[in-house]
Amino acid sequence: MSIVTISSKFQVVIPQAVREKMSLKPGQKIIVIETDGVVHMIPEKSLKEMRGFVKGVTSENLREEEDRF
Repeated sequence: MSIVTISSKFQVVIPQAVREKMSLKPGQKIIVIETDGVVHMIPEKSLKEMRGFVKGVTSENLREEEDRF
C-alpha cells in the first residue's frame, strides 16, 4: 500500500511499483469512478485490446444489481 498526496492542482502521482505492475504508459487515459467513498482508477483499454475478454463467460452466479459498481 502506498500513500500519495493530492497537489494544489488536484493531481496525484501513481507510485512506480503500481505503474510497472499495470504497465501504465505516459498519456494513457484512466477512468475514475467513485463508489461509496472509494475512488477507483481503471486504465482505459482500446477495443482491440478488449477483443475476446468475455469469451466463456456465463450468466450464472451474477451479483445482484445493487452490489455492482
